[in-house]
Amino acid sequence: MSYEERIRQERSNMSKSFARLADFLLDSYVEAAFMTASELAHALNLDAATVVRFSQHLGYDGFPKLQREIRQRVKDDLLIRPHQAEVVASPPGVASEALQEVSLALERTRISLDTAALEKLVEQLGQARRINILAEGPAQPTAYSLVLFLEEGGFPVYIARAGVTDLARTLNIAGSQDLLVAIEIAGQVPYIARAMGEAQAKGIPTAAIVASASLASARHADTVLAAQSHPSIGVGLVSVEAIVYALAQVLRWRFADRFTGTEQAISELSARIQLPVE
Repeated sequence: MSYEERIRQERSNMSKSFARLADFLLDSYVEAAFMTASELAHALNLDAATVVRFSQHLGYDGFPKLQREIRQRVKDDLLIRPHQAEVVASPPGVASEALQEVSLALERTRISLDTAALEKLVEQLGQARRINILAEGPAQPTAYSLVLFLEEGGFPVYIARAGVTDLARTLNIAGSQDLLVAIEIAGQVPYIARAMGEAQAKGIPTAAIVASASLASARHADTVLAAQSHPSIGVGLVSVEAIVYALAQVLRWRFADRFTGTEQAISELSARIQLPVE
């Protein structure tokens, strides 16, 4: 059993200090491979004895034996897996090719992204009385990512439920001070583009975040952020998610005051909500 499998097996039963170590070794094993027990403990604000006890808890004599296995994982990453990926007709080869495809698509999107449109959308989001998000099926996860980012900054955001009636209800109550944002990956829901057209006719500002500039919703948007078109829905989804992430970072920079203290406030509220009812 590998150290990762041992950690995952024991993770739910660990103390807070052990859990902190476990998560670091799973997420930052490259750094851990070159740390002494004392350096690892210092980085996590623990004592070196905790690192030793943690290693023994996983079934190792001490940290050096655990670290040897971690170092072997790093060697595999650097030497063995790249060699395996050279065999095209194999799981490592197919996975490597897929990730290279995604990487290329992201790089093309980075180069071609309309930063002037990005800046405009950031200002629209900041000024909107209410932000209404319309998303087709494949774009739903990305839409919720955007909602999460906006809520963290206190932006008034609403995601329209699937269905023509709910979309019509959203349009009916929207006004010129609101903003409609369509998120589309494959253009599978034509009535989103029609809804955007209706919004424009009513004088409601519109924006579209799309996997391809040729998607219909983009033709009915005042502001468009488009990824480089790709035949794969999966690659398009990743590209649009990346655009949303970039948008969120610019929002955090532009409206830093809105985000200050938000995570701490949410954490404190979560703790209070979980208290037993008296």
